Amino acid sequence: MLKTFKLGGIHPADNKMAALMPIEDIAPEGKVQIFVSQHLGAPAEPIVAKGDTVKVGQLIAKSTGFVSANIHSSVSGTIASIDSIPDHLGIRRTAITITVEGDEWLKTIDRSKEIKHNITITPQEIIAKITEAGIVGLGGAAFPTHVKLSVPQGKKAETLLINGAECEPYLTSDYRVMMEYSEELLIGVLILKKALNVPKVYIGIEVNKQDAINKLKGLQSKHQGIEIVPLKMKYPQGGEKQLIKAIINREVPSGSLPIDVGAIVHNVGTAYAVYEAVQKNKPLIENILTITGKNVKEQKNLNVRVGTPLSSVLQKYGGLPKNTGKIILGGPMMGKAISNLDAPTQKSTSAILIMPQLEASRPKPSTCIRCSRCVSVCPMGLEPYLLIRLAERKMYDDLEKNLAHDCIECGCCIYSCPANLSLLDYIRLGKTEVLKIRRSRK
Repeated sequence: MLKTFKLGGIHPADNKMAALMPIEDIAPEGKVQIFVSQHLGAPAEPIVAKGDTVKVGQLIAKSTGFVSANIHSSVSGTIASIDSIPDHLGIRRTAITITVEGDEWLKTIDRSKEIKHNITITPQEIIAKITEAGIVGLGGAAFPTHVKLSVPQGKKAETLLINGAECEPYLTSDYRVMMEYSEELLIGVLILKKALNVPKVYIGIEVNKQDAINKLKGLQSKHQGIEIVPLKMKYPQGGEKQLIKAIINREVPSGSLPIDVGAIVHNVGTAYAVYEAVQKNKPLIENILTITGKNVKEQKNLNVRVGTPLSSVLQKYGGLPKNTGKIILGGPMMGKAISNLDAPTQKSTSAILIMPQLEASRPKPSTCIRCSRCVSVCPMGLEPYLLIRLAERKMYDDLEKNLAHDCIECGCCIYSCPANLSLLDYIRLGKTEVLKIRRSRK
């Protein structure tokens, strides 16, 4: 019987239309704009100035705290400016603009195709290399990877879980990593395993990626301590708490973290980036993203330099279809609609989803009929119909009592609501205020 989490969840059409398209490299041109904050935590501090020349892989902004991440140049060229620019949501943030001139890489980066199997450095040296390379979680949250690997005193990592579920509809970048960089991915998993000193690693993959399961299982015998776990197709299987429940049957309590039950979760893309950082001395300067949508003529999986304008990526592949209604960064469930196509890609950009007008339009909401569908599908066991009312009335104390801060913003409630209520929108606003209140107490 296939493993999965038990509480809530849905199964939207997966629409993996780009799954069979191999990863293509995009050559950098024109300019890139690299935000100094592409991660959870404190922004990095620029260490370059206008007029400086840089090479690919060179450090251009240094982390300013433990929960922060280094930023490196994804191109070679001249620093044109350091200024605030609008991101994909239209919010102005500090970015370093570089005019592309050639493609000269730091000599310390190993660009050969040779796969390096032997892991010769200590756990402490692994974490130092990952910190230096600016690796962040590529499953969506962009949490600095070195922080997850630095287990707090009094806690113990017992199991490492690798998220290959890619349960979000349309997305295929993780699948292509598993298919095209299988060996490198598994070596990256072993590097993480060594850094954490755990005896066992599980890689969870949903069964709609059976060829990826078969491929990794075929290599499994060469890499001791790794088990490939086929998972039932169910959204949001890739959520940390849901993956932990599905694979090792442990519950992460409200307000707690995976490490509190002895688990650490990383994404397959993160494991591949760790391989490149540790074995190839390559910082996180590229990201694999999917261009997809029902009316997109050419479905693509692309290896794009961080800081590349979204508009230039789209222009290379025919621009936008005429009936485009919405452009989303990420998947349809947890992605964010773009208000600025000139914004650059970031480390965690996983997809550009182009939705036709008919699907992009929200139906008009009606009155809640108390059907409780939102309750039955919530993977966190919350009561969305109640949380939306509390959020509308700004009853933040009651929101906290009803665990609004546990919401993972998966969108199952709004997807299932027959009244088309904006459940997640209001819950997200209420959750933000609850978290502010909780922080102020500390």
